Amino acid sequence: MTPALASALMPLMRGLDAETAHGVALKALAAGLAGRDTGTDDPVLATEAFGLRFRNPIGLAAGFDKDAVAVLPLMRLGFGFVEAGTVTPRPQPGNPRPRLFRLAEDSAVINRMGFNNGGLDGYLARLRDLPRPLPAIFGANVGINKEGADPERDYPALYAAVAPFADYVTMNVSSPNTPGLRDLQGEERLASILDAIAARRASLDRTPPLLVKIAPDLADDALGPIVNACLTRGVAGLIVSNTTIARPPLASAHAKEAGGLSGAPLFAPSTEVLRKVFRIARGRLTLIGVGGIATPEQAYAKIRAGASLIQMYTGFAYAGPVLPRRLADGLAALLRRDGFTSVADAVGKDA
Repeated sequence: MTPALASALMPLMRGLDAETAHGVALKALAAGLAGRDTGTDDPVLATEAFGLRFRNPIGLAAGFDKDAVAVLPLMRLGFGFVEAGTVTPRPQPGNPRPRLFRLAEDSAVINRMGFNNGGLDGYLARLRDLPRPLPAIFGANVGINKEGADPERDYPALYAAVAPFADYVTMNVSSPNTPGLRDLQGEERLASILDAIAARRASLDRTPPLLVKIAPDLADDALGPIVNACLTRGVAGLIVSNTTIARPPLASAHAKEAGGLSGAPLFAPSTEVLRKVFRIARGRLTLIGVGGIATPEQAYAKIRAGASLIQMYTGFAYAGPVLPRRLADGLAALLRRDGFTSVADAVGKDA
């Protein structure tokens, strides 16, 4: 099967509830049924960020493959990087179902999954089994359990555990579906956790770059302290942003469901936060833009707002395996149209 055919067959799963359909899609991907991308990346897309070289800046966000069961097949669809997780120290079932809702009329999704995953041990076992070298950059996204968590203990331990296998590690402190998690974005608590990670990193042989994923709902006056805490504690970049608890006008019957909203309605607010963070960071942190990306033009807008790399999730869930190549080819054409010879040349041009 080809990515195009796999995408064409996706409407057949719309009769399933969203979480069941997602599970079926992951199993199909893990079995290699989505095929492989046969395209070639335009050299203009080659990107260097936090010491790593990406074949293209198109990434898959965490949350799609929480347990790292389909990392290699996902990479073979043309992504420049794939981020798996969020993984927690211990397995946890997450919130009660239903907890994942399609808002097709809004090209959006609401989820209140609650870090459902099989835990760190199984995640690490699958990473150990991956054939190396991988065809794309791999990121590990880590978080804390709902119960019994000690962030200053757990995040450093998670970082140390995934460090041998990950090209970079993302600390998730911004999901709206774990009680109290977003409070960890406060300057003092974030600094405390980052200090604990820094102390643990000092004892490791391999120290992949550390990123922090933030919420789109932060007040403007909270952004500067977050950037400063990261800059002074060895963080390489920020992922902007996670899902939103805001509810703009929506057409879907599921609009009032609790949880994090992603997809098209998140594009404008997340891009504005990205732009603000870029102005504060002034090139001292690498930014990954996430939220509502489904077209090459939207990927390009994120880059011009300050992102060196971009990630998608909801757009991929709707469009299917054809989307990475569509974005890569379209983005390359837009860069060349405007006279840029690299992604880096376009970063922040509209910030």
